[in-house]
Amino acid sequence: MNLPNLLALLRLLAAPVMFALLVERDNTLFAGIDSSWLDYAVAFLFVLASVTDFFDGYIAREFDKITVLGQILDPLADKMLMLAGFLGLMLLHRADAWAIYLILTRGLFVTGLRVSAASRGLDVSASFAGKLKTVVQMFAVGFLLMRWPGGTPLLWAAVVITLYSGWEYLREFFKSM
Repeated sequence: MNLPNLLALLRLLAAPVMFALLVERDNTLFAGIDSSWLDYAVAFLFVLASVTDFFDGYIAREFDKITVLGQILDPLADKMLMLAGFLGLMLLHRADAWAIYLILTRGLFVTGLRVSAASRGLDVSASFAGKLKTVVQMFAVGFLLMRWPGGTPLLWAAVVITLYSGWEYLREFFKSM
């Protein structure tokens, strides 16, 4: 277990906590806590976890700490974090169900492509659009959590970039076949 893997593991553990803070608001554990404070707590946790996404990748590449465990944990943690945010926001009626469906479906599709590519010894690394997708999705979740103006347009921008990057993965997959 190295530092990048530990950061990915912490992100992985933050996801269910974040989800619980979003969807268990009627639970007696949160009785008497104003929902806006729960929003702040989720937003803080989300931003902290999102920052670890940058640092675990940076540290792994710069200090040659890339491991098989990290290559599994990092994308899993990213997906769990975004899943927690998007599903929680959808259940709170702050995010459009179709937008969430399209984003999550693309994620499953690309994961399947990556597994298929890896089984053939092919590298299907993240493109610029794939990295941009992650950043725009993170901003969309943050804006929607805080109920800031522009959250919904950001979400739909994330959908467009997400679908485009999925098309890029598909195109590269077939090119490399």
